[in-house]
Amino acid sequence: MKLRPLGDRVVIKRVEQEEKTKGGIIIPDTAKEKPVEAEVIAVGPGKALKDGKIRPIEVKQGDRVLIGKWSGTEIKLEGIEHVIVREEDILAVVSR
Repeated sequence: MKLRPLGDRVVIKRVEQEEKTKGGIIIPDTAKEKPVEAEVIAVGPGKALKDGKIRPIEVKQGDRVLIGKWSGTEIKLEGIEHVIVREEDILAVVSR
């Protein structure tokens, strides 16, 4: 299924965290926090400005980004959980 977000919205998929700590302790599902790192799946055209121009979104498909733990609207597409956030909810782009 193709999904094209509108305006300055971005569809992301949270990146799963390690299930073990560095010391080898296995973290149970109930103790895990929501991941803050995510991969950009799709981006909208950009934000409409007052003068009618569109300001393009700074992230692109495939980027790794950091978001707040409780940011966005969670949806499930074809059995996979995604989050739709506004561009302003993206805190940073991760470069490796």
